Amino acid sequence: MRRLLCAGAVAALVFSFTAADPAKADIMVRVDRASQTMEVIVDGYPRYTWRVSTGRRSLPTPAGVFHPQRLALSWFSRKYDNSPMPHSIFFHGGIAIHGTYETAWLGRPVSHGCVRLDPSNAALLYDLVQQEGLRATTIVVH
Repeated sequence: MRRLLCAGAVAALVFSFTAADPAKADIMVRVDRASQTMEVIVDGYPRYTWRVSTGRRSLPTPAGVFHPQRLALSWFSRKYDNSPMPHSIFFHGGIAIHGTYETAWLGRPVSHGCVRLDPSNAALLYDLVQQEGLRATTIVVH
């Protein structure tokens, strides 16, 4: 009888945590420097594929696996002439995924290391990462 009560208490505890805290989505952001594209995968399902601009040859976007460090809705680069960086997701020091108003350059490596997106796509990604959380997001640059 005692084991049954303990099992019931554990089950109730587990149920209360899962019911009170809905499952967070896992977000995978894959940046392909060769094809200048980004794929956003949520809970294992591809959701978006967008053209991007990564770092030019002299200032490449770093390769690796990262997690967002911080978000900035509106940011201006102190290093590069106060350039606007809307919907920034910083993932490696001053390197971020962010919107750009120079959309004609998307699909070519022209940035100073950041990953640039169309502003509307950057807003979608920013909202998704903000909603699901920094820990639920993985950024892979290859």
